[in-house]
Amino acid sequence: MSSPRRLAGEKLVVASHNPGKLREIRELLEPFGIETVSAGELGLPEPEETGVTFAENAAIKAHAAARAARLPALADDSGFCIAGLDGAPGVLSARWAGPDKDFGRAMRNAEEMLQAKGAGSPEGRRSWFVAALCLAWPDGHEEAVEGRVDGTFVWPPRGNQGFGYDPVFLPDGHDRTFGEMSASEKHGWKPGEAEGLSHRARAFARLVGRCFG
Repeated sequence: MSSPRRLAGEKLVVASHNPGKLREIRELLEPFGIETVSAGELGLPEPEETGVTFAENAAIKAHAAARAARLPALADDSGFCIAGLDGAPGVLSARWAGPDKDFGRAMRNAEEMLQAKGAGSPEGRRSWFVAALCLAWPDGHEEAVEGRVDGTFVWPPRGNQGFGYDPVFLPDGHDRTFGEMSASEKHGWKPGEAEGLSHRARAFARLVGRCFG
């Protein structure tokens, strides 16, 4: 097995057109002084996400951006999963919000589906966020990691921080949803620590250990 490749001073493309994800990834990268440019700022098209897993979609986005920009590229594919909906929306989390990115509607639809299935029990409301990160280079090399955080789907939504499904996710061991936490509270991670709170921070901590440490 080959040794992990280090990111050594290169500019990094953040292969996302999602403002919320872009903001969080840049916040996590900030302590390392890495110069970043987003795929949107470079005018790169969004590749079709044809993967059936978070890891596959993250790799599709990272490699497309690395090839197009001829720079290392970091992509995230993440989503919200609900036990009572058999893990949905999962990789379709963004698509549930529709072309207008109406996550209020997506969260409401999830609650209505839980009720319709009779899955409103504590067991049915078990939920988790997953984040897959892929750091790819123009030559095709990649470093891939995943992070997960478990909790409960709550209704009604609480808080207006974060983005996406954050207002309906109460992480285990906490009394506030991600939507009620500041970015630093949600991530719960600093360089040198083994693990954070959010799925993205947990994945990022693993990537740092491989490529930035």
